[in-house]
Amino acid sequence: MDNHARTGTCRRAGDVLIFASGLAVMMSSIVKFAGLQGVVHAMAAEGFSDGKLTLVAVLEIVSAALFLYRRTRSFGVLMLSSFLGGAICTHVQMGAYAKAIGPFVLLILVWIGTCLRHPQALWRPDAGDTADGPLTVENGRESWASKSA
Repeated sequence: MDNHARTGTCRRAGDVLIFASGLAVMMSSIVKFAGLQGVVHAMAAEGFSDGKLTLVAVLEIVSAALFLYRRTRSFGVLMLSSFLGGAICTHVQMGAYAKAIGPFVLLILVWIGTCLRHPQALWRPDAGDTADGPLTVENGRESWASKSA
């Protein structure tokens, strides 16, 4: 398999992981908005009831939407990372270590998908790139962020 075909395969795999993980987070927020009794009870046990539960659902759906929309993905991956990291911390704080596995796996999928689709996401300043680095558009291909960002 040549490098171009491998790149195309990685991009498609990244697209699938991005879509699947973003959809999973959106579905989680929809379940919270719907007020399913099991979810409401579990979230209340962790200290998230009424307005806090709604705030969590709003943050969740906004983060997922920013992540799924290609132009805001760089900000969305940061929002999702923060949100899912907070979910992991909440479960650990409550002593529910098994419940922390779900957000942990989802976070891994978010980053694997992002890195497959946008390899520039792992750019390092000491990698020998110029000041513009991989953040510029090269040969008409989309990049992680534009010069004006």
